[in-house]
Amino acid sequence: MELLEALGINLKILFAQLVNFAVLLFVLWRFAYRPILNILKERREKVSQGVQDSKAAEIKLNEAKDKEKAVIIEAKKEAQNIIDEAKERAEKKKQAILDKAKEEVGQVINAEKKKIQQEKADTLKSIKADISGLVVLAVERVMKEKADSTTDKKIIKEAIKDLK
Repeated sequence: MELLEALGINLKILFAQLVNFAVLLFVLWRFAYRPILNILKERREKVSQGVQDSKAAEIKLNEAKDKEKAVIIEAKKEAQNIIDEAKERAEKKKQAILDKAKEEVGQVINAEKKKIQQEKADTLKSIKADISGLVVLAVERVMKEKADSTTDKKIIKEAIKDLK
């Protein structure tokens, strides 16, 4: 004890300071350190939860990107199918229109052929009628000159040759 007094340390004051330090430490522990440690613990848990949520969100984002790619690929396939079907329908429609046009052209050609044949037949009838009239006139003239059977046959043959 003498040593403590020689150093200038008073035991009562040292004991009082230890008690005060213990009280101060208790009060700080109770009202300052514990709440601060709880706040730090909560913060650590939130950060940990945030990291986990971030990883989960990243996984979901990757899944969403994969689904998006799959949907885009599927949409492209459907679009190509629709385009192919439209081309096919257009080709069929084009072919149908061409067939119809060919049929109509064929009908017009057939109608014109019939019309031409009818006109030809009418022209031949008219020519035959005219030739018959001429033959009759020629026969009348010949009959006036001479009416023998050999001459008549000859005239008729010539008239038939002329008709052909």
